[in-house]
Amino acid sequence: MIIGFIGLGRMGAPMAARLLGAGEGLVAYDVNRAAVDELVAQGATPATSAKEVGAKADIVFASLPSLAIVEDSLIGPEGAANGGRARIIVDLSTSGSQLAIKLDKALRERGIVSFDSPVSGGIKGAREGTLSLMVAGPEAEWAQVRHLFERIGKPFYMGSTPGAGQTMKLVNNLLGAVAIAVTSEGMAMGIKAGLDPARMIEVLNQSTGRNAATQDKWPRAVLPRTFDFGFAATLSLKDTRLMIDEAKALDVPLPHGQAVLRMLERVVETYGQDADFTAMAKIAEADAGLDPERAI
Repeated sequence: MIIGFIGLGRMGAPMAARLLGAGEGLVAYDVNRAAVDELVAQGATPATSAKEVGAKADIVFASLPSLAIVEDSLIGPEGAANGGRARIIVDLSTSGSQLAIKLDKALRERGIVSFDSPVSGGIKGAREGTLSLMVAGPEAEWAQVRHLFERIGKPFYMGSTPGAGQTMKLVNNLLGAVAIAVTSEGMAMGIKAGLDPARMIEVLNQSTGRNAATQDKWPRAVLPRTFDFGFAATLSLKDTRLMIDEAKALDVPLPHGQAVLRMLERVVETYGQDADFTAMAKIAEADAGLDPERAI
């Protein structure tokens, strides 16, 4: 089996590298030629387009930054589905259930099996193979390809309904973003009252307030004031908008999601397109009358 990989960004490149040696070869493509060259140096074969990946690989994985790019790269005129060889296509991106349903329909019409399998765990998890993968797709084919997913991380099969993996990922991302937002507010209050932030995190992580933000994001990116956890606020904003849109279609109110959406919008407006989503802490600090550019 020849494996293909489209999208060699900060998440895609380490995931692709973990698939080297899993089949008879790995064909890789990215618009950034340097990223392709780096993987080629590890043993991959380069491709010049997504369509070429679909012409050379039996199963194609994609990790891409936006819905438009996912759609174009997989089912567009120059997409992998038009390469002629691929029989299974896996979207590892967070692209929402509606696009997953659209991809599934378009791929089935071409005789191609579709899996939506967004991932969680960040760049560190991608490098170490400890990501969680939320997978939806046909059960029979799942049994055949599960071992490939297990090279990337721990897969959780969510069923055969197209988009089920995407829905699970959006729920996960909402909870993760809310944890950062509410931790930002609590920490800002404590800091303004004169508490030591490092001591606060230590207490929270031994108490009922602990969460993914206190356990990982604050020690790694907020307390040292680097704000470089590795997930862009623009991507978190995209995911939150997706979640709100899909919740609206299901008639599910998301008041906390709306609040996080506004906070992420402010991060991007204030700190730019490259800001990390942990910069929500700086927004809460500024609102509390603290100097978000100070060292603590």
